[in-house]
Amino acid sequence: MSSLPTSTPAAQGVDPSGITAFLDALESDPQLEPHSLMLLRHGQVVASGWWAPYASRRPQLLYSLSKSFTATAAGFAVAEGLIRLDDPVISYFPEFEADITDPRSRAMLVRHVASMASGHVEETLDRARAQDRDELVRGFLLVPPDRDPGTVFAYNQPATYTLAAIVQRVTGQKLTEYLRPRLFDPLGIGEVAWTADRGGRELGFSGLHATTDAIARLGELYLRGGVWQGERLLPESWVAEATRVQIAHETPMVDGWPDWQQGYGFQFWMGRHGYRGDGAYGQFCVVLPEQDAVLAITSQTQEMQRVLDLVREHLLPAFGAGPLPGDGAADAALADRLARLALPPAEGKPAPAGHAEDWNTALTPSGGTCADQPTLTAIEVDPAGLVTLVDDGDRLELRLGGGESGWTVVDEPVPVAVSGGWTDAETLALHVAFLETPHHLLVTCSLGDRTFTARWRTQPLHGGPLRRMRAPRPA
Repeated sequence: MSSLPTSTPAAQGVDPSGITAFLDALESDPQLEPHSLMLLRHGQVVASGWWAPYASRRPQLLYSLSKSFTATAAGFAVAEGLIRLDDPVISYFPEFEADITDPRSRAMLVRHVASMASGHVEETLDRARAQDRDELVRGFLLVPPDRDPGTVFAYNQPATYTLAAIVQRVTGQKLTEYLRPRLFDPLGIGEVAWTADRGGRELGFSGLHATTDAIARLGELYLRGGVWQGERLLPESWVAEATRVQIAHETPMVDGWPDWQQGYGFQFWMGRHGYRGDGAYGQFCVVLPEQDAVLAITSQTQEMQRVLDLVREHLLPAFGAGPLPGDGAADAALADRLARLALPPAEGKPAPAGHAEDWNTALTPSGGTCADQPTLTAIEVDPAGLVTLVDDGDRLELRLGGGESGWTVVDEPVPVAVSGGWTDAETLALHVAFLETPHHLLVTCSLGDRTFTARWRTQPLHGGPLRRMRAPRPA
């Protein structure tokens, strides 16, 4: 994988003090936890950094930012004549012809599922699964739309799933296989992985794991109208349609979140500035055509609007029309800051002396079950520095003692980083970051009653045992 070209912020007309102010604001807000960022201006990387223990080489769960990659696959399929936007969805699934009798479901077009305009007025995922858990397309089409397709917006996972299913059907390939020679290889995107359903179909609406660099490259491709390093990959017409308002919002998506009220394209959100793909808990690909810039971010937060507010407050004013004067000191200071980014580890002391024998039985969940992670049934503690989580029959061993960083990284069987330690002679508190996801598990072990508690700082949306808290690996 070739590196993206780099430059100093000032050389590309970006005031480094604005980037520094943006970093300050991200790190000082207790509701935000940044994991990575890349900022491109005029096709040059002017700032990039990863908050340790997160690292540039690791793929990240992108959640609904996956949708923008699904739209890109659909764009290629349209360009190749495999899909037509004005075809009825049901025409791609003739085996459901007899089952789908609702006239609005039968009138639903490919462009409607691509733009979240299926005619439903709210999310249908649970209802679609209740109709048919093994074939979500059929389940979705069995949920009658409330209005005529194309007349109302509703953020709706099965709509994107159906778009992804059409691509996979007409190409005979998984999304990752189809995109590899068309998108990933030409853009220099390395390893990616996409969560599949029980039938082996990649989800489309979520589940893609890719690096921050991959997010930035996708944004740059769209910023350039589908051209990459002088070669046209996507039709300019597709990029234009995907990144303009296809359907407006009748009601607020989220009250007080203005960047979610500006309309929706083909799996891209329109914003107060530019457009973007985004995913739960703060995964962003923000494209700013007026500034000729792309911002890629991974993070953990439930206040996603706050991140975009900080972009508006600090980064947008930093963009100038041309190179900025200066002696390079501010650029150098920013580069040093970016190289030293790190999340603060949880505090904890070494194991107190004389208690090793007291921890020699497994701890069980307080209250009989772990509400946040029901598959976590026991924890074993060796005060010498090993803590083992017993989850769905698997044993996940965590090492304590993170050295200077305060974090200890374990790559197998699940990539995690651990910090923390003893808060007193009978209490062990750990912070477990699952490094290929946004999520952290907070664990407290109590010697007195031999129990533990474990809660997610942000609840994983896909659920399941801890072994799934990583990018899928080849069978």
